[in-house]
Amino acid sequence: MSNQEGWGRHPSDKEEEEDEEDERDEESKVCQVCGDRATGYHFNAMTCEGCKGFFRRAMKRPVKFSCPFQNACIITKSNRRQCQACRLHKCKEIGMLKELIMSDEAVEKRRRLIRVKRTQQEPVLLTPQQEAVIQELLEAQRRTFDVTFSCFKRFRPIDRSIAPMHQYMNAPCESSTHPWSRSGSDYDQRDTSLPSSSSSCSSQEGEKSDEQCGQERTFSTLPHIADLTTYMIQHIIDFAKILPSFRQLSIEDQISLLKGATFEVCQIRFNMLFNEKTGIWECGPLTYCMDDAARAGFQRHLLDPLMKFHYTLRNLQLHESEYVLMQAISLFSPDRPGVTQHSEIDRHQEMLALTLKTYIDTKRTSSERHLLYPKIMACLTEMRTMNEEYTKQVLQIQDIQPDVSPLILEVVRKDT
Repeated sequence: MSNQEGWGRHPSDKEEEEDEEDERDEESKVCQVCGDRATGYHFNAMTCEGCKGFFRRAMKRPVKFSCPFQNACIITKSNRRQCQACRLHKCKEIGMLKELIMSDEAVEKRRRLIRVKRTQQEPVLLTPQQEAVIQELLEAQRRTFDVTFSCFKRFRPIDRSIAPMHQYMNAPCESSTHPWSRSGSDYDQRDTSLPSSSSSCSSQEGEKSDEQCGQERTFSTLPHIADLTTYMIQHIIDFAKILPSFRQLSIEDQISLLKGATFEVCQIRFNMLFNEKTGIWECGPLTYCMDDAARAGFQRHLLDPLMKFHYTLRNLQLHESEYVLMQAISLFSPDRPGVTQHSEIDRHQEMLALTLKTYIDTKRTSSERHLLYPKIMACLTEMRTMNEEYTKQVLQIQDIQPDVSPLILEVVRKDT
């Protein structure tokens, strides 16, 4: 009968009993030092958070406490701050041990592990602000970068009749010579022929001798390459001016940032058009190879690392969003010469870098995102090292053959 009564009890009665047991458990958790509600065992004794912190601080200090009374104070929640000597004595009396106190380094390490664990458990998502930043950059990119080059019309024709001093496309391409290509065999077997003679990177059959070159132009492709570079710079300036965060800066800082980043942003944009299988930049109906840069007067100590950079970056197979974030990170570099609003630009660049990392974490599979962020940042660093050499070579070329446009010279010259 009693069993039947037990089975027949209402579920709410059982829940009330469990709640009462929980309340009794809570009531039994009393700090053995001051009588306040305890939060658990700390340093081998049941204590509250206040007494736990007091014991840790007291053990780490060289100060010796003394009781102003008779060393027999009764410690309670209300008076526990009045006599530190008796409070510490009570802590030791109930069994709290100094040996169980973690060092500051160990505490910080434990906190870091907890933060990492929480981060790993929480799904990584782009914030609305980060989503807006990406969309803003994509819109600016699409308004200022026409991959068909349909607007690039008023340019001087490219002259490939003169053999470059250092050929990239016609010379044998051993894998050891070009370690940056996807594989040695891919690079050796690629098709170097192009659709039409007007855009071909190979020299014409009747190549002129060095003496004939000197009588005409030293750098045969320079006029066209200068026009192409000027066209790219104009659109990079337009790209920057669309961004509200850029327009908010002083005119002096805008100029400093553009002068510093133009070469890098230009290379990032060209990389979107680079065919890593052929080594050709496909700019709509126009195509270019590294020989064209050599014919324009650029030297191997710039062109070799530049070629390696384009293979490395292109093989990362970046999304358009990652490309535009790279451009923005390069543009907002607080350490450019002449920049005055360092902290503001630094904060913005940090936000862009975090947005890039979060984008990779959210949009890429685990195999795709492995080391992708540090590889992208390494490419940005590599461009910084080439930037100065590019500037030096442009000025040297201009001294020999003054076909470089005023806009290019304004960008590369140090004076603002």
